[in-house]
Amino acid sequence: MPTLLHLDSSVFPAERSASRAVAETFVKTWRELHPGGDVRYRDLAADPVPHITAAAYTAGLTPATEHTPAQAAGLAARLALIEELEQADALLIGAPMYNYTIPSTLKTWLDSVILPGRTSGESRSADGLPTVVIASRGGSYAPGTPRHGFEFVQNYLRAVLGGGLGLEVEFIVPELTMAPKMAAMADLIPLYERSRERAFEEAVSRAKALAERVAA
Repeated sequence: MPTLLHLDSSVFPAERSASRAVAETFVKTWRELHPGGDVRYRDLAADPVPHITAAAYTAGLTPATEHTPAQAAGLAARLALIEELEQADALLIGAPMYNYTIPSTLKTWLDSVILPGRTSGESRSADGLPTVVIASRGGSYAPGTPRHGFEFVQNYLRAVLGGGLGLEVEFIVPELTMAPKMAAMADLIPLYERSRERAFEEAVSRAKALAERVAA
């Protein structure tokens, strides 16, 4: 049965996190279509991946016969994450915007799984993996908005996941999530509500499409 790898990185629980709530809807739909399938879950906020060390980084560029004990241990930890990615049939990532970019915990996971000669480079071991990113944000950074130039979530992940790892990336973008919480954004609540509703609808439709695709 198909395997879904699900990563969350929001520091908040689902009742306070748009990315987690939308991801839960995606996973629920996926499980309904693949009740015997495997959903491998990593909560990067609750159980963060260690920051990459010099030993873990250089191990990927050094022949195994020349590894120090620290390099061997560092590479083993990276390979566990890489193999989890390679064994997945689909990838779901919750990536809220914090200070205009992704959470540091998600960046740390990426630092570990990007390995030249295996996951990146000429032959990429997860090339073509269908990936859905839930890129929630408190405001709006869509083209034409005042802060369009501050959008470093979709732009970055499109580059690193698509261009670097070769994954097939789609985004679901619940935005204006701070509107119900900030008086200055009260006029934007209707737009927030439409964005939230659309995000949940997209979670269901994309989960169905992806579940059918990987089962084919």
